[in-house]
Amino acid sequence: MKWLVNLPAGVKFMLQSTAWFALMNIFTKMVSHLPTGEIVFFRCSVSLLFCFIALKRDGIPLKGNRHILLWTRGIVGTFSLYLYFVTLQNMRLGTAVTIQYLSPIFTIVVAWVALGEKVKIVQWLFFATSFAGVILIKGFDSDVSILFLIIGLTSAFFSAIAYTLIRTLKNNEHPMVIVYHFMLVGTLAGLVMMFFDFKIPQGSEWLWLILIGVSTQLGQINMTRALQTSVVAEVSILNYIGVLYALVAGFFFFDELYSATTLGGIVLIIAGVVMNIWFTRKKQ
Repeated sequence: MKWLVNLPAGVKFMLQSTAWFALMNIFTKMVSHLPTGEIVFFRCSVSLLFCFIALKRDGIPLKGNRHILLWTRGIVGTFSLYLYFVTLQNMRLGTAVTIQYLSPIFTIVVAWVALGEKVKIVQWLFFATSFAGVILIKGFDSDVSILFLIIGLTSAFFSAIAYTLIRTLKNNEHPMVIVYHFMLVGTLAGLVMMFFDFKIPQGSEWLWLILIGVSTQLGQINMTRALQTSVVAEVSILNYIGVLYALVAGFFFFDELYSATTLGGIVLIIAGVVMNIWFTRKKQ
């Protein structure tokens, strides 16, 4: 295990980040029978508390500067999060996580349309590779309904819009202020949804709901540390280990099995995304 000790700090932080986010997915799956809005509320309210304490401790104003963009990012991010939890509740863990990882591909399209950024032909090929994986999964996996596939793709698309808004805000807002507004909107939206559909958690369900928020925050903290201590290109690819975590967790915790064609589709999706990230970093 000596090689593990000698890993760069950024790599260690990113590996911890992917592990915490994988646990968040597992905890969410544990309470998949609860209303989605309720899960969103607990996920965001716990993180909101952490963000509030951090901002107050560092003396950073909560309201930020570009209010409309901050609230827009919060609304878009909350909508994406809600749809993602819907897919986790209704699809196999590995498939739902893989579909969500299409967001970097959608980010290219959003940046091309909204920001006028140039997209190379080879990047469109990477885009096509990932969507060939989506078609492969849908065409040969009878457990993947077209409805929840569309919901998953919509979640990834709105996640891409949220990332684009973050890029727009990065020179004007503290990162924690951006996250704070996201968590605030998510908490308020979840609270409203609970008025219409609420089930009192029983026993260990309280623990799973709280751990969803805690694991999310720890994942975010370690990801931030990874990006601060290493070159982004060196650690961003490691984020896709989360798919492997999801496949293993789905097998051991939820008795999920995958056909060869479904696994092939997952490989195509991740290959298209990773090749695009590699190409973008190399170009920069």
